[in-house]
Amino acid sequence: MSINLEQFAASNKATVDSLLAVANTALATAERIAALNLSAARTSLEDSTSAAKAILAVKNPGDAAALQSSIVQPAVAKAVDYSRSLFEISTESQQQFAKMLEGQFADFQKQVSSLAAQAAKAAPAGTEPFVAAMQNAINSANNAFSGMTAMAKQISETVQANVVAATKVK
Repeated sequence: MSINLEQFAASNKATVDSLLAVANTALATAERIAALNLSAARTSLEDSTSAAKAILAVKNPGDAAALQSSIVQPAVAKAVDYSRSLFEISTESQQQFAKMLEGQFADFQKQVSSLAAQAAKAAPAGTEPFVAAMQNAINSANNAFSGMTAMAKQISETVQANVVAATKVK
């Protein structure tokens, strides 16, 4: 079996493109998380400053109790919103990575199937059991990956539904 340089170059280009896509997705995710964290820090600083000023202006214990409630409830709501936003960013990134992986695995499956077909054609007489075993192993790997992908999607959907349900309870 000879090496086709064009196929080799195309394979290397596809690998580099895949790595760039993964890197760009990771950087975009990091950028979104950094923006979320910066916004949360800015809001926290503003809220803390306002709360400190309000505490200093309290004249009696009754006002202090009301003030505490007016400070704590929005802080909890903001923490829940922050967690929800962080979860959404993580979920979207995970879905993008999963799509990339599925695409790469589909391409890999095609290449392996093509190589297996070429090997089967070029195989000498008497190696049919080996070729059949190799095809069986490829099919088993494909079925295992499909099962893992389906299970991962189901787990992700369940976790996402639970997080959405939990954040609705304030």
